[in-house]
Amino acid sequence: MSNIDPNSTATLNKILEKIGVKSNEDLNAGKQKETLGQSDFLKLMTTQLQNQDPFAPMENGDFIAQMAQFSTVTGIAEMGESLKSLSNQLGEFRIATATNLLGHSVLVPGNKVRPNSDGEVHGVLDLPRASSATNVVFSNGAGEVLHTMDLGAQASGLVGFSWSDIPKELISQKSPMKVEAFMNGENGRSGVTPSVFAEVLAASTGDPQTGVVLEVKDYGNINASDIKKFRSNNI
Repeated sequence: MSNIDPNSTATLNKILEKIGVKSNEDLNAGKQKETLGQSDFLKLMTTQLQNQDPFAPMENGDFIAQMAQFSTVTGIAEMGESLKSLSNQLGEFRIATATNLLGHSVLVPGNKVRPNSDGEVHGVLDLPRASSATNVVFSNGAGEVLHTMDLGAQASGLVGFSWSDIPKELISQKSPMKVEAFMNGENGRSGVTPSVFAEVLAASTGDPQTGVVLEVKDYGNINASDIKKFRSNNI
């Protein structure tokens, strides 16, 4: 093996730059020194070369392996900084998403419903099997039936429903209506849990695990990731 001149730092610097090892100035500009940079690595390497056994000098492969290992460690540190920056950007994106959801409605499973700004109610049924007769019933807090919708025979799957001619006195009420759904299947008449659109009152970013949390009228806090459909109240 040919000897490496310990003073040829310029050559070694070029080699290190090619394999991605940055200098101390690049790594620690304006910061307190906490990690090894090029000059530290060169000092360690040249000291090792100066004190190596002349009868058993370092092999080329060992020398290159050490440089590659140092390059890997440096790359991991830089990747950590990149992930931290990405996390901050995702936090800003969650805030923007939460803000955009205010004033809109989300589809949630439940039997409480209020007319939207257009005086309408919209919802969805998820029928587990075919139904020969499907009905949606709206009632008030006293249990009095306010309106019944006959959706007829329906195949299994999602079935939408809307009530658009709601009386003004019901629209002006502050209390929610109760909505129930029924289907006739092979085993007779049975209830189906409806999903209705409810207004988003507030939104918060929560922590990285929960993400955006929505405060939905009549339903409390719901994770945005659990919401399957959004609807603009202006539509």
